[in-house]
Amino acid sequence: MRIQLFLLLFVSFVVSTIPGGGVSGQVSELPGRVTTSVTPVASVPFGPGEVLEYQVKLGPFSVGDGHMTVMGLDTVRGHPTYHVVMGISGGIPLARVEDEFQSWIDVRTLASRRFIQRIREVRYRAFRHYEIFPEEGRYVREDQGETEDLPTSLPLDDIAFVYFVRTLPLEVGEEYRFDRYFRESGNPVVIRVLRKETITVPAGTFNTVVVRPIIQTRGLFGEGGEAELYFTDDDRRLLVQMRSKVPLVGSISLHLRAVTEGRPLRPPQVPGGG
Repeated sequence: MRIQLFLLLFVSFVVSTIPGGGVSGQVSELPGRVTTSVTPVASVPFGPGEVLEYQVKLGPFSVGDGHMTVMGLDTVRGHPTYHVVMGISGGIPLARVEDEFQSWIDVRTLASRRFIQRIREVRYRAFRHYEIFPEEGRYVREDQGETEDLPTSLPLDDIAFVYFVRTLPLEVGEEYRFDRYFRESGNPVVIRVLRKETITVPAGTFNTVVVRPIIQTRGLFGEGGEAELYFTDDDRRLLVQMRSKVPLVGSISLHLRAVTEGRPLRPPQVPGGG
C-alpha cells in the first residue's frame, strides 16, 4: 500500500519533513548559499522563508503532518535557485509514511534544475536523485547513472509544478495545458480551473480557487484520482487544501494549519483573483 502524497504534486506532488530528513550521505555535494540580490528574477508570490504546515487526513481521521517550505536560495551549477521542500510524516500503526521531495527551481526561468525524492512508505523505500540540464536538453538520474532527453527547454518536476501553478491567472472555466513535465511520459499536464469556494481549515477561513491537475502518469494526480487543489483567491495563491482519491487507501487530504509568510524576491504586480 503506497500513499505517495505529492507524487506528481503536484505529480509525485505530495508531501515530507524539514530538519533531520535531508539527503546527507546520499548526495555528494549540494550548492552553497547565495544572497537575495539576484536580478532579473521571475515575478512570483512565494519567497524564501515561506512555510505552509498541514494536517493530513485519511478519510475523517487525522494521520499526520505535512509541509511545503521555501527553504531559501541556493546555486546549482552557477544558477540561482529556490530550494523548496514538500513532505509528509505520519500514518497508522504498522503503516507509517515518511516522504520528502526536494526541488531546486531557477529564480529567473522557474525551470527545475535538481529534483530529489526520498520515500519511506510502510515497507517500501526509494531514493531518486535527478540532475536536470535545461540548456543541454537532458537530465541525469544520478542514483542510477541514467541519462534521458528532456521534452522541453523549461522543465518542471513534480514539486516545481505546484509552485508554477501559483503564478497562473487561474480563471474559472479555463483549462491550461503544458508540455513541461521533465519526463516525456507525464505530458501534457492539464490544469482545470473548476470553481471558487470559501472553505474553513485549521488556519482559518479562506476564499479559494479550486483547480484539478491531471498528469499523464499513475499516482495522486492521475486522471482517476479526481484531485482538487484549493488556492487562496488572492495574489499569494497559498495552497489551503488538497483532496484526492488513492487506490486501496481511499480519500486523502491536506488542510492548512499554519502559515509563515516568505519574502518574495519580486512580488506579482497584479493581484490574482478577486
